Amino acid sequence: MSLNSANLLEVIILAAGKGTRMYSSTPKVLHSIAGHPLLGHVINCAMQLGAYKIHVVIGYEGEAVQAHFSTADLCWATQTEQLGTGHAVAQALPNIPDDRTVLVLYGDVPLIQPQTLKALIAARQADGISVLTVLSTDPTGLGRIVRDEKNRAVAIVEEKDANQQQKLIQETNSGILAAPAGRLRHWLATLTPKNTQGEYYLTDIIASAVADDCEVATLILEDELEVLGVNNKFQLAQLERHYQSRIAGQLMLAGVGLADPARIDVRGTLRCGRDVEIDINAIFEGEVTLGNGVHVGPNVFIKNSHIGAGTHIHANSHIEESSTAENCVIGPFARLRTGTNLDEGAKIGNFVETKKAQVGRGSKINHLSYVGDATLGENVNIGAGTITCNYDGVNKHHTTIHDGVFVGSNTALVAPVVIGKKATIGAGSTVSHDVGDEQLSVARGRQRNIDGWKRPRKK
Repeated sequence: MSLNSANLLEVIILAAGKGTRMYSSTPKVLHSIAGHPLLGHVINCAMQLGAYKIHVVIGYEGEAVQAHFSTADLCWATQTEQLGTGHAVAQALPNIPDDRTVLVLYGDVPLIQPQTLKALIAARQADGISVLTVLSTDPTGLGRIVRDEKNRAVAIVEEKDANQQQKLIQETNSGILAAPAGRLRHWLATLTPKNTQGEYYLTDIIASAVADDCEVATLILEDELEVLGVNNKFQLAQLERHYQSRIAGQLMLAGVGLADPARIDVRGTLRCGRDVEIDINAIFEGEVTLGNGVHVGPNVFIKNSHIGAGTHIHANSHIEESSTAENCVIGPFARLRTGTNLDEGAKIGNFVETKKAQVGRGSKINHLSYVGDATLGENVNIGAGTITCNYDGVNKHHTTIHDGVFVGSNTALVAPVVIGKKATIGAGSTVSHDVGDEQLSVARGRQRNIDGWKRPRKK
């Protein structure tokens, strides 16, 4: 069955569980993979299917879950009692017309892919069901797909209800299925909790469909981890690495050089040009763009930033909400905070911190300095230990340094202050007044050398 119109599909995401084995006060579906909640991954996948509506069934800490996704266009249903998956789906069905196709997903199965779900929906015939199954290497704890002599799926038996022969079956249920809303409503109404768990199993509708002569189509998935649910922190970490491995593979196939594909974390979207090289333990968060020929050193963190072509970022640097033009040099151990913008060929050296700083073409802040709320012109040299004193305890003030300025080491520029073109600031100065073009400014206390002075002794 093909999806002729997007408004025929409605998605139900089950997200009511507490996640007891997570040993956390945070609802399980709000735990993160790649910087985003588990449920967020599933919602994003559902949105890519063009569903008319997405229904989320919540329970434990439901208000917190709903608040986290308050800006998303979602329909919410509450499962006040945890009476099984069939009962959970039934909570959302009153808001779905009979003529819709219902796709059931799970808020703790974050790696499911849109193309897999499109194939599952397409596999469904007429008024039948399509079920996503997996050939499991270890089926322990999973529901088994029972087939008849014609190899047709006729039932799903949960592990606790399976006999010894059924436990040998390797094909298992992912829990994900597509079904017609009207028939699904009827089948759910016939469920009973006559099983070892005392719950209303969604999987029992397979036998009901067979009894009604409705075809049960199956789509066998090769990647077990795509449908692995998260029940504990170990599985959470397992899926995190699988997700990152998938991203690393995509990057390398696109030409990005990774020193070690197992040691990269992308927690958002990373776009790379040609000949990009990324060393170990780099973390990219939010929207990050790396231009052609960018080199990222080990242990670098970059968030919501654009890095221009030919830029080298050395080890242990931190870049957030910033941008660089071409051929800049950053680090090692540099921190570019929000609002830092580097023009072509600018350099931010070791143990330098910047914030809301516009650094002009060819300008250098090489060592041990803080430059915040400042505009630097071209070819400015900032000596080691220089600080722009931008905060008076109440308000922030701006420092302007024009082209060609040389600032000596250990200088404090007390904002608001303007340093004119090609001015020179003597080392150790505290500058609190404007300096004109090409002036030398020396602002130090008078030195005294005292003979016979005795150091204090420890008492």
